[in-house]
Amino acid sequence: MSPVLAGALQLLALLVALGLSYRPLGDHMARVYSSERHLRVEKWIYKGIGANPSVEMRWPAYLRGVLAFSAVSVLFLYLLQRVQGSLPGSLGFVSIDPDQAFNTAASFVANTNWQSYYGEQAMGHVVQTGGLAVQNFLSAAVGIAVAVALVRGFARSRTGELGNFWSDLVRGTVRILLPISVIGALVLVACGAIQNFAGIHEVGQFTGGSQQWNGGAVASQEVIKELGTNGGGYFNANSSHPFENPDGLSNLFEIYLILVIPFALTRTFGRMVGSLRQGYAILGTMAAIWLGFTALMMWTEFAHHGPAFDLAGGAMEGKETRFGIGGSSIFAVATTLTSKGAVNSFHSSYTGFGGGITMLGMQLGEIAPGGVGSGLYGMLIMAIIAVFIAGLMVGRTPEYLGKKIGTREIKFAACYILITPALVLGFTAVAMALDTPSNSMTNSGAHGFSEILYAYTSGANNNGSAFAGLNADTQWFNSTIGIAMLLGRFLPMVFVLALAGSLAEQTPVPETAGTLRTEKPLFTGLLVGTILIITGLTYFPALALGPLAEGLAA
Repeated sequence: MSPVLAGALQLLALLVALGLSYRPLGDHMARVYSSERHLRVEKWIYKGIGANPSVEMRWPAYLRGVLAFSAVSVLFLYLLQRVQGSLPGSLGFVSIDPDQAFNTAASFVANTNWQSYYGEQAMGHVVQTGGLAVQNFLSAAVGIAVAVALVRGFARSRTGELGNFWSDLVRGTVRILLPISVIGALVLVACGAIQNFAGIHEVGQFTGGSQQWNGGAVASQEVIKELGTNGGGYFNANSSHPFENPDGLSNLFEIYLILVIPFALTRTFGRMVGSLRQGYAILGTMAAIWLGFTALMMWTEFAHHGPAFDLAGGAMEGKETRFGIGGSSIFAVATTLTSKGAVNSFHSSYTGFGGGITMLGMQLGEIAPGGVGSGLYGMLIMAIIAVFIAGLMVGRTPEYLGKKIGTREIKFAACYILITPALVLGFTAVAMALDTPSNSMTNSGAHGFSEILYAYTSGANNNGSAFAGLNADTQWFNSTIGIAMLLGRFLPMVFVLALAGSLAEQTPVPETAGTLRTEKPLFTGLLVGTILIITGLTYFPALALGPLAEGLAA
């Protein structure tokens, strides 16, 4: 079988699996966030944290819940790393330095999972399982909760109430993430991923030293790493490590886990606003961009010519032979079009254009299909921008889902889309202007610039993947990328929830002959164009200095 055909068949199998899961999972999530019933275990949790799940919250109260919970999570994870050397199960590892502990705490709470450390050489069992894995669940649940609050803003009228943050957080964790993770962990163990609490053991000797590995609860952390679009690897090699991702079947399953909730949330959205066709329009937009990027990535990686490339079946440097060009390309696009960050190959080794595709995927805002929750609310913000542009073209007040998009709403949407580019481009410019950060680059020229641009793109967009080649374990990068991750995660949420509150207060506008039909393919095309144009105008100059220059010079 040719490598190209193998890649196409993997993509087809993935599409079938996602299609079979779309309806049942999307409907289940709609029921979870619409139900008034609380499970017994959920009641115990509410009692333990002192929350009343029946109290409806307006957007400022909902936001305070998000920020307060996240701040406590950052503090807890930071302290856990700082005292690691005194904890049982630390495997003899010392406590984490302050700058790296801050970076890691910010990273996992912000659902970014950027790692400037070697997982198997720095973190013991308690920090890995009791700290990082727990945040994989909670940060994902926070993202879904904020998305659901925005959906309620569209669905409700003449009220500013968006639900209860604590109820949404607990339900998302208990009823969605945990059950799927239990099943998924069993699948990964069956594929060969490890699950134990073994210590460090020697597995081989060679001249001048020995090879050592430590065990860990890898499968249980791997599944929520993918399902919650987190991305932090138990091992430094991340999902290219055979203990995390043993073979082609586990690779395909992990890609499925990355995409299944973000895509299914579009049906949840359609179900909750009372129009499944609106959900299909958003799904169509996400799918069109994702499939387009995947096809382009596979083409640029397979089409690289030369005797070495022809013998290898494509640009194989930095890719695992277990997965090949096809499995690596699909994974790379999935991880950069979601706020994922896991890698099964090293993006720095991709062709110039291939590396640019991974960067552009993050710069779109990771909305196709995006992270759990963040992809949906990011796409809905872009939909609001699209209907505003359509309204300007015909001289009509824009409307979306029966809600007028006025000055207040468009200001919130504009602030949302400006935050991340300001962080990415601002931090990249400062880092390139200073001597110390630029000294961390392994490469010079366009590729070296891409290393730094990718790092801040990944951090501010809450992706977490690394281009490789950049020494990010410095006080400068640990501090600035940590700040970029926190601001890139929580500042947009401020405007999402403010927008949700504004929409929920409105009286629905009746549909007329002049209303833009946002469930039609025409709107899907408009939305795709809006996303690409806004991103292109924002990032094209920076991309021209990095991956485009490298690709054209090849």
